[in-house]
Amino acid sequence: MRKRKAGTGSIAPATQEVTRVRTPRKENHEVLATVGSLLGSKRVTLQCMDGIVRMGRIPGSKNKKMWIHEGDVVIVAPWEIQDSKADVIWKYTRPQVEWLERKGYLK
Repeated sequence: MRKRKAGTGSIAPATQEVTRVRTPRKENHEVLATVGSLLGSKRVTLQCMDGIVRMGRIPGSKNKKMWIHEGDVVIVAPWEIQDSKADVIWKYTRPQVEWLERKGYLK
């Protein structure tokens, strides 16, 4: 067994600095939303910033990569056929949410 040398471990800084944040694209009809509750079977209840409560679906490509919990801030793309449903596109981290609040994207 190899012994670890002192000082070789990297310690993450206490605060992460946000350099770039993805914002909703209006030309793609994307909206910011907060996850209200988890419904199971890759479905969530979303409180969107445009005032509509939608049922969101987590696509299969993002299902295992993106762990979503209640209270998370996400970007959703409403369906063109049914406006009461949407697909979850992006999930923000805590520093990114704080940046969005400072810049006025979140109410």
